[in-house]
Amino acid sequence: MSGPDFANHDGKIWYNGEIVDWRDAKVHVLTHGLHYASSVFEGERMYGGNIFKLRQHTERLFYSAGELGFKIPYSIEEIDAASIKACEINGITDGYIRPIAWRGSEMMGVSAQHNTINVAIAAWEWPSYFSPEARMNGISLQIAKWKRPSPETEPVHAKAAGLYMICTLSKHTAEAAGHQDALMMDYRGQIAEATGANVFFFMSDGKLHTPTPDCFLNGITRQTVIELAKKRGIEVVERAIMPEEMANASECFLTGTAAEVTPVAKIGDYSFTPGDVSRNLMEDYDRAVGKTKADAAA
Repeated sequence: MSGPDFANHDGKIWYNGEIVDWRDAKVHVLTHGLHYASSVFEGERMYGGNIFKLRQHTERLFYSAGELGFKIPYSIEEIDAASIKACEINGITDGYIRPIAWRGSEMMGVSAQHNTINVAIAAWEWPSYFSPEARMNGISLQIAKWKRPSPETEPVHAKAAGLYMICTLSKHTAEAAGHQDALMMDYRGQIAEATGANVFFFMSDGKLHTPTPDCFLNGITRQTVIELAKKRGIEVVERAIMPEEMANASECFLTGTAAEVTPVAKIGDYSFTPGDVSRNLMEDYDRAVGKTKADAAA
């Protein structure tokens, strides 16, 4: 999300049930969420005035909060409505929505049972995560040194802020080396995901293969693309995939709210050619979310 300073932006933010000026949506420096990562969030997209799969995103926000041991002080319906309101007050019909919930500053230390749970929702216009040219030609990924942790070490199925530290480290290293993103393995050495997206491979057996999400997020976009592939008659295989198996893949693509469906041309020493499977699923996804041809080219 490069570009202007996100703290210095014209607009409004939904903050604990009130609409506040964008620049006034602040937290204290001793906020527990800042020091101990007791924060969960969502990333959502609005297309043509509709937030794609809003209810699923909101339900996941509440699930993530539960995994971190706190309760969001609003109903799912109220957060749905607030997400829509955040877009309306900023005049957004095509953009990105970021709901976030975190523990406040009443207690400072690992223990924080009495901290207030805060919720904010921001919305802004945001173009494609990767450039249109990169999406058509395929992006390049470096293989990250950091690995997705075991479910015994972290709440791996929550969309929790702390789980993204190794993603930032991996993406920064990859970009410094001239790549657009990084592919992460899991604690067993199996392929897991990119830094903010799931990964698919079209293999020599004519099937679409994707890692089983047993230690990382089963992305909402991932689930959508699996449904779209099956509608096309493409068999989808969810399984453990070892890095060397990438040699058997002709196509590869990423899926995510930000990435949407983005073909991959290179991962480490492995090369892929964006082909019919990737292009067809890109187009299917664009139709599913309500993108116009002009939007898709932008």
